[in-house]
Amino acid sequence: MKSDMPPRTRGGYTSTAPRRRPTGSERRRRVQLREVEPEHPQHDRDETEEVLEGAPGGPIDRCILQSFHKHVAAKIWLGEDRAPLKLVNHGAKLQLWELDVDRSRIYETVQRSGLAPLISCSHRVASRPMLSAFCERWQPETTTFHLPFGEMTITLDDVASILHIPITGSMISFSQPLRVDDANALLVELLGTTDVEASRETEQCRSPSVRLQWLRENFSTITDVSSDDDIDFATRAFLLHLVGCTLFADKSATSVGVVYLELFRDLSMVGSYAWGAACLAFMYRQLTTATRFEVRQLGGYLTLLQAWIYEHFPEMFSSPDMAYIESRPRALRWRPHVIPDSLQSLRERLDRLQISDVCWEPYVDHRAEHPFPDIAWFSGCIKCGLVVEPYHPERVLRQFGHIQTIPPRPFAPPRPDRSILLDQYWERWTDHVLIDHSRGRRCHYSGESVAEYMAWYDRISHRIVQPPHLRSGFTTDARSSLPSHTASTSDSHNARALRLLRHVISGGRQQSGDYFWGALNEAHNILAGSDETSASHSTPSPAPASHSTPSPATRPFFCPPTFVYPPPASVDPPPASVDPPPAAVDPHPSSPVAPPAPAAGPTTSTTVYVRSKRKKKT
Repeated sequence: MKSDMPPRTRGGYTSTAPRRRPTGSERRRRVQLREVEPEHPQHDRDETEEVLEGAPGGPIDRCILQSFHKHVAAKIWLGEDRAPLKLVNHGAKLQLWELDVDRSRIYETVQRSGLAPLISCSHRVASRPMLSAFCERWQPETTTFHLPFGEMTITLDDVASILHIPITGSMISFSQPLRVDDANALLVELLGTTDVEASRETEQCRSPSVRLQWLRENFSTITDVSSDDDIDFATRAFLLHLVGCTLFADKSATSVGVVYLELFRDLSMVGSYAWGAACLAFMYRQLTTATRFEVRQLGGYLTLLQAWIYEHFPEMFSSPDMAYIESRPRALRWRPHVIPDSLQSLRERLDRLQISDVCWEPYVDHRAEHPFPDIAWFSGCIKCGLVVEPYHPERVLRQFGHIQTIPPRPFAPPRPDRSILLDQYWERWTDHVLIDHSRGRRCHYSGESVAEYMAWYDRISHRIVQPPHLRSGFTTDARSSLPSHTASTSDSHNARALRLLRHVISGGRQQSGDYFWGALNEAHNILAGSDETSASHSTPSPAPASHSTPSPATRPFFCPPTFVYPPPASVDPPPASVDPPPAAVDPHPSSPVAPPAPAAGPTTSTTVYVRSKRKKKT
């Protein structure tokens, strides 16, 4: 019996025409084409190798940052600019749905979930220039910020200390994207809405999502006197509203995915998830997306990112709250504020960052209330549904108090549909932490790295974002023409000591006595070392803190680095009964001011700073 299906040819398509044998000339043409075909892949490979050789301004070796040609930092170096990102921050919306005494049953479930700290620690204000400047330094291949002195990132320890939410437990996983019909069924089953209401809401969002305002309007009025089913519906709605405003805030800025509602099906199990790990994976993905030049918006939990910057760069951006106590999340330690500087000035400030400007271990005083979690050493992939991101603690060993070594090549995360084993790896996380050999030795001083690390890092990274010809301050040639004493060793030591003392003062009264005296001792050693290096030039004498040259972190960007002309070898000391005048440095000195002639008798060598337009007090 003959089949009605047409015959199949070797090419895979069907044809009803009889098959014809190729002629001799056709066979010769096919042989010629086969000989020419290998040249095309070779040509493409040559072009790829030429692109991967390097990029303007770095990296020289593209073996790590292979997609850097699409990065916003590459465009900035070529002269294209991007405005500060639009931020998705729902800190103010959390105050629109409060859980008072009339809703205590809902609050008890939220406390068992481990998400209750998010209600109070979310920042209502986020700084667009500051977050945009750090986003420009994020590299997707390494999931780290590339700064002038090395890599840094948000770790699981940062999440646990800043937010006080659980970072251990089951991984948040979804097998496939949620369809609109399935979203409507979840809304009917878990929130008690009707089919019409669910369909109308998803149609308005044009996705399997619901508006945050819709959740508040329909469930915020339910109290403890309502039925048990209504209280369960309101509890799920509140938890969905909470994670949509915080952990999983997407760039829609008004809605939250219904897919997270599945996590609240069994309210007795809501505390078994690793919410912190999911939040970190989601934040990594949002930063990765925002590194593309055409992207204009940043999602994720911005309180986590902003508090992380405050913790690790307290001298540059932070405004501490003196009433903070260590039993609360570290996000409440800071008063969020908008940085008045422009995005360009913040780029230049980050370009001038030094190792001494970083607080590498900011949670020393917090360990009594919140010990270090061993899961922070986990090396592998973290998940948030279909979002899979690599987590590399070996690239930021200095944040754990260890000497930074050259890390291995980063691994690419598997596809979400092939990441079934990730849940098993996460459940056995103790088998996948860095061993002692990979962690290396403890640091002798903060920010220590091996000798060959910076040479390797300079070759594979893009350390400077703002190109030299577009900087607002001095150019490289102008800086090289300054006198050599503008960056003297004593000024550098004074600046380091002042930064250390300011950090101690900003910590408030909650610091331990050992830490306080240890910081004072370190500042004394820094100044003593500065005096020893300059002992051959002048007699060491204590100088007021205001006489030190401002550090690069606090110097205005529109002014060149300040310097003063060296005074003569000896000048008259001020009278003992009169306080010395406050020192000041003119950022634009017109001419040096000669000190008064030395008087007869013994003199001591001191440094006197006088404004060019102000007469010296006698």
